[in-house]
Amino acid sequence: MSSRHGRIHQINMVIYRWVRPHIDSFLRLQQPKVWALAIIAGLAGGLVGIAFRTAIGLLQFSWLGTTSESFLSTLALLPWWSVIAAPTFGGLLVGIIYHFWLPSQRAGGVADVIEARTRTTKSLNLKNASIGTAISAITLGFGGSAGREGPVVFYAAAVSRALFKFFELPPSSRRTMLACGVAAAIAASFNAPIAGVLFAHEVILAHFAMSAFVPLVIAAVIAAVISRMWFGDVPAFIVPDFTLTSYWEIPAFALLGVTCAIVAILFQTSLIGTDWVSRHLRMPVIMRPILGGFLVGLIALIFPQVLGVGYEATDAAISGNLTLGLMIALIVAKTAATAITIGSRMGGGIFSPALYLGAMTGGAFGMMALSVFPDSVSASSLYAIIGMGAVAAAVLGAPISTVVMIFELTGGFAFSIALLLAVSISTGLTQLAMGRSFFYWQLFTRGIMLEEGPHQHFARQTRVRDLMVLFEDDDIVPQFDITTSKAWLRSGETLEAALRAFDSSGESRLIVLDGHEHIPIGWLYHVDALSNYNKALVEQSKEEHL
Repeated sequence: MSSRHGRIHQINMVIYRWVRPHIDSFLRLQQPKVWALAIIAGLAGGLVGIAFRTAIGLLQFSWLGTTSESFLSTLALLPWWSVIAAPTFGGLLVGIIYHFWLPSQRAGGVADVIEARTRTTKSLNLKNASIGTAISAITLGFGGSAGREGPVVFYAAAVSRALFKFFELPPSSRRTMLACGVAAAIAASFNAPIAGVLFAHEVILAHFAMSAFVPLVIAAVIAAVISRMWFGDVPAFIVPDFTLTSYWEIPAFALLGVTCAIVAILFQTSLIGTDWVSRHLRMPVIMRPILGGFLVGLIALIFPQVLGVGYEATDAAISGNLTLGLMIALIVAKTAATAITIGSRMGGGIFSPALYLGAMTGGAFGMMALSVFPDSVSASSLYAIIGMGAVAAAVLGAPISTVVMIFELTGGFAFSIALLLAVSISTGLTQLAMGRSFFYWQLFTRGIMLEEGPHQHFARQTRVRDLMVLFEDDDIVPQFDITTSKAWLRSGETLEAALRAFDSSGESRLIVLDGHEHIPIGWLYHVDALSNYNKALVEQSKEEHL
């Protein structure tokens, strides 16, 4: 009996030694706390999504008399001047808010969350998120042409950031919490929990990690359940029955991918162009959104389908209820209206407009293909659905999550091969032409170049002042002449510049000067620069593989 107990004890010890390191790692990353906080993030995402859509509906009711997203028939009964007055008035309210309460002149969105993941920023807080979300609700409620996912993402991420600041989580867990807020927001906004999890991995974290998967799923599922309890468990778009006519259509889907890439490039270029104009336009802050709302109203006089999120027009394109000429015209009109809305600093996101443009592009392409090959081409609605995914994936730089989102939004899986092909071609060609997604372009304008990799980002974000050793009071400060010596660095220079200076000088340490007075204030040792650089890369690698 004693020998049997001894063997059992040995087995238990083996199991304990095997499991113990994993338990230690689990606790070190504070995963129990992260899982619990993910529940709160999911609740926040679901409730914010409901509150945001409700606020848009109430503001829309004030001038349209309906809270429904299908409002075009109601709009046709109103006098023409109300189509211009509504977005213009919305722009006035936005301008007043900017002038008095938000001097940063940015409502906030997905790019701000990515920035918060890469470095400490003060812009992602509950105050800015509340004001920014109000701006976006006003924009969309009064007819601005934009999407509703970006503001909800921003607010949910701000809630997650407040949680991890209060509970003092380690850096990797903090980034996971940001992603939890994003996953919850996407799940609540689009009724697409799987896509929310993948989008948070693909766009926010920029890697897939097992340690992040469980909390992201918890947040997304809770947010989706809350949203479905309020709005109902139905797909966002009504998809008619269809089947692939023949696999000989595959070349047509490839050509559709090329066409969607062209639309995505033009859309992204328009967003960049209007942003550049806005930056260089000398105009009072309060006047920019007013002008933007007025111009959107002028476009809506001819094409009222550009107003708001645009789900009614998108659904009409999928259902085949729009003519070829109208869909082509709406591609141009929606691109212009969205670029003006975003460029004039009115709020909102770009996901819904990208889906809109994709549906119009695919629908028009399908109609033209059907007119040429009436017996061997599928319905235009199939091309509209595939076009939605192809344009959105290219603009957002999120092909995997976009493909899954299209499945969740439409409830259809029969076209997976065609969708994957079109999305891959569109994303690849857009990346070839633009070099980065729209979110990464927004970060590029702030000096954050994530597409070059984490090593380059860390080297450019870390400053000499963060790594140097200050002179003590009893140290002998070396004599230094900036005009004759080259072995020196400024405290504000980047780690990238410091490593180049070490390489060219061959020195083991370099003197650090005050950025303004050129006074020696300390040393930067080569070994410290390299060890911090390597440590950051190791931590990044660990986080990506946990």
